[in-house]
Amino acid sequence: MKIVIAPDSFKESLSAEKCCQAIKAGFSTVFPDAHYICLPIADGGEGTVDAMVAATGGNIVTLEVCGPIGEKVNAFYGLTGDGKTVVIEMAAASGLMLVAPEKRNPLLASSFGTGELIRHALDNGIRHIILGIGGSATVDGGMGMAQALGVRFLDADGQVLAANGGNLARVASIEMDECDPRLANCHIEVACDVDNPLVGPRGAAAVFLNAEIKPGIEIVLRAVNLEQAVQGAALVITGEGRIDSQTAGGKAPLGVASVAKQFNVPVIGIAGVLGDGVEVVHQYGIDAVFSILPRLAPLAEVLASGETNLFNSARNIACAIKIGQGIKN
Repeated sequence: MKIVIAPDSFKESLSAEKCCQAIKAGFSTVFPDAHYICLPIADGGEGTVDAMVAATGGNIVTLEVCGPIGEKVNAFYGLTGDGKTVVIEMAAASGLMLVAPEKRNPLLASSFGTGELIRHALDNGIRHIILGIGGSATVDGGMGMAQALGVRFLDADGQVLAANGGNLARVASIEMDECDPRLANCHIEVACDVDNPLVGPRGAAAVFLNAEIKPGIEIVLRAVNLEQAVQGAALVITGEGRIDSQTAGGKAPLGVASVAKQFNVPVIGIAGVLGDGVEVVHQYGIDAVFSILPRLAPLAEVLASGETNLFNSARNIACAIKIGQGIKN
């Protein structure tokens, strides 16, 4: 029996790789002889780099950049195995997880560090960039990112604005004359984790990036070759931190389910939380959904116990399947 395990990360709790291993460990206690294929995935947010690097045999490049609220942070991007493409997560330089909860303020946060990652990749000769925009702490419309690459934003009086969400509405003009000319020769794919636009048609990112916006999950699933993996599988297991009505908007579990359904393979979704409207995912190929929470608990405790809860839930789901196999009509 072949079982494909392809979850996204459980945000602020478990990486996609750790989710894979916890699910596999839980199922293996019940089905020890099954053939498990673990494919950590992502949809443009945290984990996109790891998934793409693992799938292509690439490597991680680390460097210090400006964090969301101006402090220095250790960030990274992925270089694919052929050395021609970089995969950048906004979350690595401008992510919510980089800011303590009490300091989170999207009006002050900037995506400048993400622009520094892009500039570093350009300095190393890269001209194909996949930019995952999920998980950011910013709502600056790409101002900070563009500023790091030479774009200037001016208010109505011609004064240069600091690039942050609070100043976005004050932008009266954009000066492009010092924009990094290497961008003109780049192929940039923006990997979105939901199907809403990055910004308006005249927003900063649209003006200077000229990027092709794609569902991030499509990019990742193509790289990990999920289609080949699910052929002949008895079951596909996917999941993420929260499954609800927004999951149908292009999140990772729906991408996995759409591939599995091409080959009539049943799909189970596992999540930390099942939110409002979760039932809509059944229309898109997820046959059953389960929450891993055994009881109500403070958020910090829930996040810390994610691996144990996921293992226990996976084992219980496997036990239910085993019972079902033995029930006679």
